[in-house]
Amino acid sequence: MSVIYPTSIISNYACPWYLPRWMRSLPLPLLEFWSFGIKEALSCAFAVSFFITLALSKLVYFGSLPRYDFILIVALGVQFAMVYSGLETKKELMAISLFHLLGLALEIFKTSPEIASWVYPEFAYTKVFGAPLYSGFMHAAVASFMLQSWRHLCLRLSDYPHHWVAILLATTIYLNFFTHHYIGDYRWPLTCILLATFWKTKVHFKPIEREFWMPLPLAFLLIGFFVWIAVNIVTLFGGWQYPNQVNHWELVSFGKIGSWGLLVVITFVIVAELKLFSKRKEENELRG
Repeated sequence: MSVIYPTSIISNYACPWYLPRWMRSLPLPLLEFWSFGIKEALSCAFAVSFFITLALSKLVYFGSLPRYDFILIVALGVQFAMVYSGLETKKELMAISLFHLLGLALEIFKTSPEIASWVYPEFAYTKVFGAPLYSGFMHAAVASFMLQSWRHLCLRLSDYPHHWVAILLATTIYLNFFTHHYIGDYRWPLTCILLATFWKTKVHFKPIEREFWMPLPLAFLLIGFFVWIAVNIVTLFGGWQYPNQVNHWELVSFGKIGSWGLLVVITFVIVAELKLFSKRKEENELRG
């Protein structure tokens, strides 16, 4: 027997426009799946706009305006539009700005002549020590996705480790991206520590009515994989180049999935700590 979607939930739901009337008689699992896909797509609004901008900037000539500067202008415009329209809150904007700074610091270091992990070959007025300012938005796009997903899917965590343990681990992972050029790469030991720390942690999400969950390490891996796909798209459109892509484009190494997965951990921990801090603050205000 098909499960009929309750009309009362439709009327109370915040975004009923993506569930047309004809869908209400479909089985609930299909509606949950449809809602999950739509909400994930909404959460990717900033990232999708960024990729579209990269593609268009590769095909369109802007006269004396350098391409990287055009991308930065569009990214700032999209960010403003999202806040102005209510798709993003001012608190979320502050968090995303933090990720932009952290990402830009990493980009400046990785593109320095001494390291040269990748390059931004084109000229731009808004380059800082070899890294264009727009590059920070690529890291901020991941943060925007997580913040939007948290709100749209009512995310919550269970069996989350102690706050200081998570923060220390995320900080160590971030520093390893810098220090491994000098004192050795510890990403695999850090990955093992990561699995041990978050082994029991589950991320719960609610597309419509039912709450689902998945192990948090699996979520890290899946997001890292999709970021790897995004990185292939970005490098294809010349967003930046790895050393093996200077003469012609090649598929980004599968090993980068692990690297981006670790960057996802940093982003997630910061977002989770901000959300948990806000929740504790609200609970304290209610008590007294």
